[in-house]
Amino acid sequence: MAKRDLVAILPVGTAIVSQVDVRGADGRVLHGRGAMGMVVASPVDAEHAYRVRFPGGDEASLKRRELQALSRYQSEGYDARVDALTEHDLHRHIIYRCVIGSVAYGLDREGSDIDRRGVYLPPASMHWSVYGVPEQLENVDTQECYWEFEKFIKLALKANPNVLEALYSPVVEHVDAIAQRLRDERSLFLSRLVYQTFNGYAMSQFRKMEADLRNKGEVKWKHAMHLIRLLQAGIIALRTGDLHVRVEREREQLLAIRDGLMTWEQIDELRMALHREFEEAFGQSTLADRPDYERANAMLIDARREMARREGSA
Repeated sequence: MAKRDLVAILPVGTAIVSQVDVRGADGRVLHGRGAMGMVVASPVDAEHAYRVRFPGGDEASLKRRELQALSRYQSEGYDARVDALTEHDLHRHIIYRCVIGSVAYGLDREGSDIDRRGVYLPPASMHWSVYGVPEQLENVDTQECYWEFEKFIKLALKANPNVLEALYSPVVEHVDAIAQRLRDERSLFLSRLVYQTFNGYAMSQFRKMEADLRNKGEVKWKHAMHLIRLLQAGIIALRTGDLHVRVEREREQLLAIRDGLMTWEQIDELRMALHREFEEAFGQSTLADRPDYERANAMLIDARREMARREGSA
């Protein structure tokens, strides 16, 4: 499919801002760049022009590259400022950094990537500003991702597997006092929701792998290994009330999957058995049905207050 076919067509009624001077038939500028108008006729594709009506009632034809939706135009200043904050300031406010992935699981080999995750907590003035702050800081080249404190808590309350594993990682590289409380009270985030989220994620990813097997004739065994490991971790969490990130007795089996020593049929049979075991653990688990939202909220408020205090005493 050509790239132009993926461009969204603005519907009739969309408020727009012209990105060029709008000229009449005689070449005279009727409306300067930045004029506001309304789409009164949309093209069938991105190659043809829109018909735009201006406040005075006159109309003109503009190509997609010559106009911008007003909503997007209004937010551009904020977006640009947020990008600048991300690049220059916010990495100084990382309060928690850990290693996840194969290194944390104890499944690494020579040359394995080192994936880092964590939390950052922006100063109060930055957080309260009209620009806001990004929900996460990410560097693909260094394989790092840091969630804003509130976003991290909300994801943990939903039993997001990546966030919970970061919270329970045995390989911690940096933790300040606020983040230490997060670690110390991390059990408040564990609930029977683990069953739905871990199970759902594994099922979704296995379906994608089955599609790869049908369409490409192969799957990535490392991905299969991690999905089996995720199911095993979820079962242990429901049974013990603790999320084991570093694998123990399952290690040899997981390495065999990664190294292609098990067939897809054997892996899929193991997956189905683990789903059944997961359901049994769910029925017997003593974990609460939901995490402790009040304690999590109190932790967030206290963290915000502490950042305001630090900023005020600086």
